[in-house]
Amino acid sequence: MEKKKILIIHTGGTIGMVRTENGYAPKSGAIIKELLQIRDLNSPDMPEWDLIEFEPLLDSTNVRYEQWNSMADTIASYYDKYDGFVVLHGTDTLAYSASALSFMLEGLDKPVVFTGAQIPLCELRSDGRDNLITSIMIAADGIIREVSLCFGDSVLRGNRAIKYSADGMVAFTSPNCSKLADAGITIDYYHSSISEYVKDSLHFGSLNVVRLTESRIAVIKIVPGIQFEIFEPIMCEELDGLVLESFGKGNIPSYDPALSRLISEASRCGTIVVVCTQCPAGTVSLGTYEAGSALVRAGAISGGNMTTEAAITKLTYLLSKGLSKDEIRRLMQNDLRGELTE
Repeated sequence: MEKKKILIIHTGGTIGMVRTENGYAPKSGAIIKELLQIRDLNSPDMPEWDLIEFEPLLDSTNVRYEQWNSMADTIASYYDKYDGFVVLHGTDTLAYSASALSFMLEGLDKPVVFTGAQIPLCELRSDGRDNLITSIMIAADGIIREVSLCFGDSVLRGNRAIKYSADGMVAFTSPNCSKLADAGITIDYYHSSISEYVKDSLHFGSLNVVRLTESRIAVIKIVPGIQFEIFEPIMCEELDGLVLESFGKGNIPSYDPALSRLISEASRCGTIVVVCTQCPAGTVSLGTYEAGSALVRAGAISGGNMTTEAAITKLTYLLSKGLSKDEIRRLMQNDLRGELTE
């Protein structure tokens, strides 16, 4: 039986960093030396693998839409040559990148597994070794043929994941979506969760990459006592989209009518206003409480149980497609890649 072939795409991040006098930093060529020392990667039971390294390597805090385009373009360039892809990435923005690529890779029918590490491969107790080996095996199995995130013992849908811990080995969670797999003694796939992934018409046929363009999207987190008028200078013509992190199920303070007025004006100017919840778990239901009804009247739309990461990247994707504002508002509320529960 012919071995599966997996392409490892090293974008940067802690997993491949080395010690410097100024702290951990990316170093070109360092990771291949570490990989060649991992005996399991040369086991007869492992698939064949190749490595591509970005130049320059990235600290993931510097990732923007240009880097997402580079990741997607790399996968598209080698799509027919490999059975699956593993993307090594820094943990800080890993959930954003996994979410972005889930939308950009239209027609994806092969595994794309994002992973990283809290401790570099060059250090003792690095979690990167097991994360990488498990990710390669999942990519080779070909069961989860979408963008996923593998970290610790969990395999999560890429556009449902959030970074949960800055220093724990269980760094990511998916509060509104069941795991796709558990990586314990064996890799146990949860086919019921995988089958819930609804493939729209974009998923039939060959791979198509939607390259992202720069979009002006702001995120405002509602806090007690917030003064809405300070955001007025950036509203309306300045913004393509606004993600509003509300209280609870979509509630905002009612002591100041300024927010409703600003959102009404922004919606009139064409800004897409999406309401997400600050709560890690649960869903927005605009109008359930009087405190949230003003958002509906102002023209905001519900983000359902999407993460903020998914809302931002989905909005960027739809804006990049050049769709009408009405179509974008409609699609933001529809499940395209398993990112929300309708």
